[in-house]
Parts: sequence; C-alpha cells; structure tokens
Amino acid sequence: MCVECKEPYGKGGLSSLRTHTASQLSEDQIGQSVRVAGWIEDIRPLGSLAFITVRDATGIIQLLLRKEMGQLYEEALKTPRQSIITAYGIVQKSRAKAVKVEIEVKDFKVLSYATHPLPIDPTGRTPASLDLRISARALDLRNPSVAAVFKIRHTALQSIRRSLIDEGFLEVQTPKIIGQAAEGGATLFALDYFGRQAYLAQSPQLYKEQLTLALEKVFEISSFFRAEKSNTRRHLSEFVSVDIEAAYYDMEDVMGVCERLVARCIEDVLEQNKSELTVLRHNLEKPNLPFLRITYKDAIKDLQKAGYGIEDGEDLTDSALKVLGEIHKGFYFITDWPPHLKPFYIDVEGDHSKSFDLQYGALELASGGRRISNRQKLEARMVELGLNPASFSEHLKVFDWGMPPHSGWGLGLDRLMMVLTGKENIREVVLYPRDTVTLTP
Repeated sequence: MCVECKEPYGKGGLSSLRTHTASQLSEDQIGQSVRVAGWIEDIRPLGSLAFITVRDATGIIQLLLRKEMGQLYEEALKTPRQSIITAYGIVQKSRAKAVKVEIEVKDFKVLSYATHPLPIDPTGRTPASLDLRISARALDLRNPSVAAVFKIRHTALQSIRRSLIDEGFLEVQTPKIIGQAAEGGATLFALDYFGRQAYLAQSPQLYKEQLTLALEKVFEISSFFRAEKSNTRRHLSEFVSVDIEAAYYDMEDVMGVCERLVARCIEDVLEQNKSELTVLRHNLEKPNLPFLRITYKDAIKDLQKAGYGIEDGEDLTDSALKVLGEIHKGFYFITDWPPHLKPFYIDVEGDHSKSFDLQYGALELASGGRRISNRQKLEARMVELGLNPASFSEHLKVFDWGMPPHSGWGLGLDRLMMVLTGKENIREVVLYPRDTVTLTP
C-alpha cells in the first residue's frame, strides 16, 4: 500500500504505478518523492540495509531499503529476481559508481512474481545458446546487450524513412499474398487461396514498378518471404526488405539514393545510440561517400589475381565474395553484371546488365538497377530466360498505359542491422526469426 496516499497504486490507480523511468532520474530530483517500476535484477542485503537493483527499458534504478521497515523489508528481500515491482520513495544522492542517485524506499509492492527456474538468465551472467535465448525472446530482451540491438534497429528504421521521405519518395504497401512469382523463381511459399494457387510475396518488385506509372517515386519497408533451404548465418525465410522504385531515375541515380541512405543511417545510429554501441562493444564507423564502384569484370580480375579459380560469366559464390571482401573492405558496389545472372526485369546494354549489388565486405546488402520499361523488350527477355509472358499478363498490361523509364533497388534491413551492430548471425538482429527450422515462438 502506498504510504503517502494509503491506496494500493496511488491516487490514480494503475496510471500512478510510475512517475519516473530510470533515464528520468537525476540529481535534479534529490529530495523529491517518486514512484518507479520495473523488474528486479539484484538484491544485496547488507546488515540493516538492503540495495535492490531494478531495471526498466531505459536503465537501472537503485533502491535502498532499511530493516526498520519490518515486514515490508523482509518480503522485499524474498522477492524472486526478475519479478515486476513498483516502489515509492525519496530520491537521494548515491555513493555507488553505477548510479548517481538512489531511492530510499517508503513503499514496495510486487506486481508480478517471476517463477523460478527461468529458462534463461536475462542478465547474461549464465550463458545460453542462441536457440534457447530465442525460445525465451521476451525474457532475453531484458539483457541490455540484446535490447541494445533492437533500440538500434528502431533508430535505423526511423532514419531510413526520413531519408527516403526527404528524397521525395512516397511510402506504399503492396500485397503479400500474390498470384504470380515476382522474379519467376521457385523459391516461394505456396498456399491455397480459396481454391486457387497463391504465394507469399518474395518481393514487391512488380507492384512497385507499376506504381511509378503515376506515383513516380515510391518506397516500402515490409516483411517478405523466400522458401530457400539455406541454413546460413545470413539467410531467413521471413525478412524485412527496404524497397524503392523511381521514375526517370537511372542506375547511378538510385545507387546515390542507396549510399546516402546507408551513410545517414550510420550517422544517426552513431549520434543516437552511443550507449547501445558501447554495450555491444561495436566500433561503428561513418563511411565516406561515394562508395567504391567496381564492375563485375573487375571483381573477376581481382579474384583471379588473388588465386581464386573463377571464370568470366560465373556467379560470385559465397566463397568468392569472402575473398573479394578481404580485398575490398567496407561498402562497395559491384556493377554491370552479366545478364544471365540477373532477373528478367533488369535492363541490358551490350554485353552487361544495368545492375548493381551493394556489398559490405562479403555481405550482400542490396541489389538493384535500371528496369526494362518497354513491353516488347521485357517479353523478349522473359522468353530468353525461359519464362512464359502469359504468366505475367497482369503486369505486362500496365506497360501499355505509358510506363516511364525507372530504376530501383531492394535492401535487406536485417543484413544492414548486422553491420550496424557487429553481429555475425542474422537471427540475433531479428526479434522472432523464421528460418528453415524455426516456427516458434
């Protein structure tokens, strides 16, 4: 019961469970009465005193309890760690190095008890496998180093949106249940749609191209799906993609949008997430613009010079990109890929396609290029790659309505997050990852 107001949670009921978060407490509040809430991380009894460390989403709070509180003191010390509590007291200066102020408790109440043993130790003192941590993800997020990843992800998402809006793009949402493959591939999840064959979208590609007809510059940030049986540290079955498409933009124009977006995102994280980067012990560096550009043929020559066995026209495998990433550190574009290595909608000029991949070392982050805006040329390209134009009739008819020349790209947010946080496993930067084996929680 609240000592001051004689009511369980204060005069405002549940709305009075907390007046201040950890980040709002400072020496300016010394002498003031406050109410805080969070979960218990540590309990340290020291004779006639006890210190309880409470953590909330913004930081830690130190509570001071005196034995003279009697039963309340004894009950507080028996509270299981990770339980949710609310405490009322007076702010005073702390002698501890970790916190500048502490709260001398006058009232203490357990709102929800944690049942032990817990599946993992959210403080991280007792290590747990990534699989076990993900199975208890909500609890795992109480670990400051885990929460730091998703606070950075929040910053990255806001930064990306601001960048694209500032560049004049309009945010859109496209269907995730589709009737045809956007890239003509077999890596789609099929489903029954009221007796008809449908798929989960692997990309917004065809829709965003169509939208340039009238909206001209569009972007989407959304989940997409690939039924690839890839068991690597950088593949997921459900992933978040950042996609843009712009009328009257050429390949170099959208490459510029991409590198400016990435650079601004890193700048915003460096500015807004200093404490999170410190917790992660990640030395994120601001990149220089423009990013290095090398052609596919240059990449082949670099690999051959390094002794890697590859011929012109072959795709760059994971092992090839690993070698290339050792040669070219940081961000760089690989441009002008052979046409047969790119999707049907990528424009072709001479012996190469007007396409690019954005790399960070060995990690592919984005792929894009100039699109084919002429229907006859697009149909011919489909046939060349073994696709049936009739399967894309709904998309092709839009090209008869006056399709502007356009370019665009798709960037994997989850892979960018690996760069921003220094994590080597993509599952660490996704709240509830879905891969070839994970379907819960």
